[in-house]
Amino acid sequence: MARSRVKKNSILNYIAVAIITILGIVLSVCSFDVPFTSYTYNGFANSIPLGLDLAGGISVVYDCSLSSDSNTQSLDTAIDGTLARLRMVIQNEYPEATVERQGGSKIRIEVPALTDSNEVFDLIGEPTPLYMTLDQNASAEARIVGSDVRDVQAGVQQGENGEYVYGVSIQFTEEGAEKFSTLTREASEGDQVIYIYLGEIDDSADMQLTCEEEITGDSTFISGSFETLEDAENYALQIMSGTFSVNLDNPQINVISATLGGEALKLAIIGGVVGLVVALILLWCRYGDFSFLSAFSLVIFAILMLFFLQAIPFVQLTLTGIAGIVLSFAVTIGGNIFIFEKIREEYRTGKKIPLSVKSGFKKALWPILDSHIVMAIVAIFLWIFGTSSIQGFAIPFLIGIVLSLFVNLVVLRFFVKWYLPFNSVKAKKLHLPKQVRVFKENDEAIVGGQANE
Repeated sequence: MARSRVKKNSILNYIAVAIITILGIVLSVCSFDVPFTSYTYNGFANSIPLGLDLAGGISVVYDCSLSSDSNTQSLDTAIDGTLARLRMVIQNEYPEATVERQGGSKIRIEVPALTDSNEVFDLIGEPTPLYMTLDQNASAEARIVGSDVRDVQAGVQQGENGEYVYGVSIQFTEEGAEKFSTLTREASEGDQVIYIYLGEIDDSADMQLTCEEEITGDSTFISGSFETLEDAENYALQIMSGTFSVNLDNPQINVISATLGGEALKLAIIGGVVGLVVALILLWCRYGDFSFLSAFSLVIFAILMLFFLQAIPFVQLTLTGIAGIVLSFAVTIGGNIFIFEKIREEYRTGKKIPLSVKSGFKKALWPILDSHIVMAIVAIFLWIFGTSSIQGFAIPFLIGIVLSLFVNLVVLRFFVKWYLPFNSVKAKKLHLPKQVRVFKENDEAIVGGQANE
């Protein structure tokens, strides 16, 4: 009676996991319109951001030289600061874009799925120096320049009359905040106007600010001359382009076709599926019914992998990323094989199948845990210190290693546990080896064999 109840529970567990797995497959690969809404669900696989080598797009490489308004004489430091500001500008509009340093004095901008390079140039704008002065003439002293600005964002704020107005929030560096505080104090005490120039200082300022008192803190909100939020956003971009610590010269444009990436992705998927099928056939030849449990766990691994690839914001799938995914699949299969081999070793010593399974998982725990931790550390190291292509490999590989650990030590363990009520004595179904028992009699070892049940 108790054995029947255990079998029934195992059947219910398998059914529940199968339903969840089918639902996961549907959510992974299917696209559909959500009823009673205007939202279209695209599936995990279709929502994964693709890199330039898979989606095609625009690659622009700039030569960098120190700007006349740079607050540092080190080109390396200036490029690092410009990279941070460029990422704010580019990734705000194209979240999947990458901005990185190339070589010693170049900056590379890659925007997947973009076909018109002018959109990148329009977004960056023609770098125009930013100046704030207390005089409106060509000889005025620049009290604040672009290098004193940390960030600029367009936004909306409630005005004095209760109405909402569009404007630009400027966040200063520590030094810039001190300069702005001094500037506003002098303007308020002398009943002067602060003039903002984008470009050269001349007789026509782009904006004028009046201050009744000193403004402290590291940020300020400028409003009053923007009719729409788009106007404020364009002005914010102009200011940001003037905060670059380097000059961006001689853009080298490379347009990459999406067709090449699509073919590469298709071939990679076909190759992965073929390799997986071959691996599962070999698993069945060696481990019998265990291979079906392994296949089931690998399906769950694939669903979880697709989910996390599209859920984690900074993930972008590239060809090197596909290599990381394939390698993590191989690591997962290797973990399965290691566990099954430990079970076979335990069974060979004469233990029953349930005890062999328990001992096999126990003895496989620390070796699998150790190897996965080492691989995770390597992936983290590559992620932190590698170039963009290496990072494209490291991030999916790190996700795969974590999922591999979960699938091997949790998912597969439950699957095997639920399987045992259906077969705890038939070794042939599991392709287990013959048992070998060792007896000691008069200090002589007599070895005898026992056939499989």
